[in-house]
Amino acid sequence: MTLPIFETRRLLLRPIEESDAPGLHAAYGDPEAMRFWDAPPSVDMAETASRIRQTLAVERRWHGMWAVVVRSGGFAGMINYHNVDPRNRRLALGWIVVPAFWHQGLMTEAAEVVLAHCFSAMDMHRIEALIEPENTASRGLATRLGFTQESDVMRDRLLVDGQYRGVLMYSLLKADWAG
Repeated sequence: MTLPIFETRRLLLRPIEESDAPGLHAAYGDPEAMRFWDAPPSVDMAETASRIRQTLAVERRWHGMWAVVVRSGGFAGMINYHNVDPRNRRLALGWIVVPAFWHQGLMTEAAEVVLAHCFSAMDMHRIEALIEPENTASRGLATRLGFTQESDVMRDRLLVDGQYRGVLMYSLLKADWAG
């Protein structure tokens, strides 16, 4: 399975490539951008490139990552699906935005087409997002996209850089999806 390319009003979403390491490193290498991520920041661009190679080595039916590129210029971030459970028709969605592109609504625009792909082409029934309680930007994005918070804090769900973190479970069901 190959990942499709999507175009929106402001964005081009295309499969991530190793050559995207400089653009993605603007997020992966930034401690503030990675504050709520499930891994510590990349120490250098070589580590970011290695993370991209690891993603590319996984079959697309299990994990897919798109580069989010602003059509007028600039690498704005990435969005991915992972933790695919075909039997239950469920997967998880994740995203990160380069700080220079924060608060512009770009990830809302990107996520809408990725959700459409996951529900339609991949025939998913449920899409999940695990979000740390303090990550108000991602919680707001999930809510705008139609996700429902369905848990209190799931204590110590993630181990990142030696520290346990709690998360909230958000979900969006195909029947509730407005797309």
